[in-house]
Amino acid sequence: MIKDKLDNSRVYFSLSDNIMKGFKWLTETNLEEIKPGKYIIDGDNVWANVQIYETKHDANYEAHRKYIDIQYMIIGNEIVGVTDITNCSTTVKYDNQKDIEFLQSNVKEEYQELKEGEFLLFYPHDAHKPSINPGGKTSVKKVVVKALVN
Repeated sequence: MIKDKLDNSRVYFSLSDNIMKGFKWLTETNLEEIKPGKYIIDGDNVWANVQIYETKHDANYEAHRKYIDIQYMIIGNEIVGVTDITNCSTTVKYDNQKDIEFLQSNVKEEYQELKEGEFLLFYPHDAHKPSINPGGKTSVKKVVVKALVN
């Protein structure tokens, strides 16, 4: 997992071409004006899902095998649980079509606060539990960029 501000995203361009394309899209798009929905950046290699939702009291851990997540907070803030996938047990088996499995942590949980202008980058070994209330229910606008692992 990597946490940083979008202003520093150029530092991570060398991680992969798909990650670079995702960060370029994030920095070149007017995210405050963009409507919720799916945006194709580079076919199945890189795409984005813009979301507006209410944070919640708790959530399940999730993990992906095909895609790296770049979760960027446009408006608002939330708490995100993070742990290595080896610290978890499966609650809902991996769905190859949706590239997701749901998990529960078997260790003491660690949390990150995701604030406006920040991103969290999750690799397939990073189980993550997004959308948690930061002290109370709040509305957020967030984009999740999916970058195919290559």
